[in-house]
Amino acid sequence: MQFQIKRDILLKSLAAARNVIEKKNTLPILSNVLLEIKNKKLNIVTTDLDLIFHDEISDLKVDQEGSTTTSAMVLYDLLRKLPSNLNVIFDLQSENKLNISAENSKFNLLCLPVDNFPNFTDDFKSNGINLDGKKFLSLLNKTKISMSNDETRHYLNGIYIHSTVSNQKSYLTGVATDSHRLSSSSIPVENLDNFKSFILPKKAIFQLCNLLQENEKKVFLNTSDTKIQFKIGNSKIISKIIDGKFPDYHKVVPKNNNKTLLVNAKDFIHSIERVTTVSIDRKEGVKLTLGKDYIQLFVNSSSSGEGKEVLKANYNSEDLTISFNSRYLLDIASEIEDEKLVMNLNDSVSPVLIQDKLDKQSYFVIMPMKI
Repeated sequence: MQFQIKRDILLKSLAAARNVIEKKNTLPILSNVLLEIKNKKLNIVTTDLDLIFHDEISDLKVDQEGSTTTSAMVLYDLLRKLPSNLNVIFDLQSENKLNISAENSKFNLLCLPVDNFPNFTDDFKSNGINLDGKKFLSLLNKTKISMSNDETRHYLNGIYIHSTVSNQKSYLTGVATDSHRLSSSSIPVENLDNFKSFILPKKAIFQLCNLLQENEKKVFLNTSDTKIQFKIGNSKIISKIIDGKFPDYHKVVPKNNNKTLLVNAKDFIHSIERVTTVSIDRKEGVKLTLGKDYIQLFVNSSSSGEGKEVLKANYNSEDLTISFNSRYLLDIASEIEDEKLVMNLNDSVSPVLIQDKLDKQSYFVIMPMKI
């Protein structure tokens, strides 16, 4: 195997590929990246056995086809420390030695045989669906904030992706909950008749978000019985899906919360950040007292003091005092696109519905906390 490639092109691909690799591996081969020259293209593959990243690069000069595996972290660090825009030459000397040269630098990296690298064959259906990359990224960002970390309920440690229908339009909907809060976001998609719902794991979600932030191309999604595949440009992410049944989340979405609060979203975020400064433990709650044209935010920390602030707001009911986890409120408020945040309440102990006037297909539910 022998080829020449620009340092920046390969580095960008490796930056995404290395995120899949676990820091501690019992199998040394799983710390390696597969480099394969085939049909004048370079294939880059990394995996942790649950998630696979695959990238294809055609902008290179190939002298000889072949393949090898070498440490992804070492190769990434090596390229990162080389000057930008250099031509880097890769020359496989033997099964366990890869020679890399660039200008005045020369390196020999140890390799492991390609035969040891996991082999993946999956029957993905060709009739997948196309998604708008920007809209799909928005769906993931708005829902991932509510994912659970509870290992005993593994089916909550991801986003439930499924099809929904509203006003005779079909939508791809993502929902996540940790039982203290819930996020739901939908994007319009056609041809979802045979769409099979799945729970996408956390690691795959963060990998997808990283890719989509740099590349807002179309996303092609297709499934097999146990895996899901996302194609974005020349990159592919293949992930196992979480085995489990997602709960019926509709039951916890409030339907009759008739007390409405309107507040400027940015002012609300800044106010929460200021009053929670006195709290060393950010899990301590923020107490909101709602009046006709104001909100009072109050934080009292037994170890470090208290903070109080009053904000202008519109509220259509009698005075109400309600408390929330400040981190949960900040996460939700940060995803609101409109200038105003709309909060629909019932009483101080019932779930609260938060809506975004600019994105009618997204909503959030948050449980009050006792202080």
